[in-house]
Amino acid sequence: MNIVTFGSRFNSRNLWKTVPMALLLCVGLAQPTLAQEKQRMLKTLTVSGRGTQEIPTTLSQITLGVEVQGKTAQEVQKEAARRSSDVVELLKSRKVEKLQTTGISLNPVYSYNNNVQRLTGYTATNTVSFRLPTERAGSLLDEAVKAGATQINSISFIASDDALAIARQQALKEATQDAQQQGNAVLSALGFQAKEVVSIEINGANAPTPPPRPVMALESRKSALQDASTPVVGGEQQVEATVTLQISY
Repeated sequence: MNIVTFGSRFNSRNLWKTVPMALLLCVGLAQPTLAQEKQRMLKTLTVSGRGTQEIPTTLSQITLGVEVQGKTAQEVQKEAARRSSDVVELLKSRKVEKLQTTGISLNPVYSYNNNVQRLTGYTATNTVSFRLPTERAGSLLDEAVKAGATQINSISFIASDDALAIARQQALKEATQDAQQQGNAVLSALGFQAKEVVSIEINGANAPTPPPRPVMALESRKSALQDASTPVVGGEQQVEATVTLQISY
């Protein structure tokens, strides 16, 4: 008896033509890569280390100004500009760094009598900021007063840019060593051995500027300044760094 079969003979080459391409792509994407599989199997410990450096401040950042009071706005503004120009010329001649104007204001002054407001005059204020070596700050402040300055608004002490850069590098190194030591201590206590650092994150390496110190008005100190140089003593600035390591074991 003869058996007749209908249809085409099975051919593996035709399989790729009959399976939808989208299905093949999904199957391919579902297969984890070697890197993904290795990452999944990897055991890691994450630790953060901290480093700090204390460095001497050698520069003073100073803000000072001229304040003038008078009857008319034009008179007051003109006198404030004249005195400010004298102060700025002095600062330029002493080769201070980062000299800039930080404020210019002109405000009316009122008196009150029996709940009645009356304009009595105007006040003009011009302020500048600058930077110079701390050992020169005291004598320059005295000179600024003689040139016309009537206010020393603030003074802060900072380290030089070169010193800060070196301190940042040292703080980062210290933070990295601290993180490594922490990781080794934890793994050793658990009976594991560190293999390699698989990731590094620098969370910060900065030197916050010390807050400016307010300085009392100069008018009450002019007599003392005529007899002695103003003492200015700096301090230290701290540089901080934090490093996070991911260590495999």
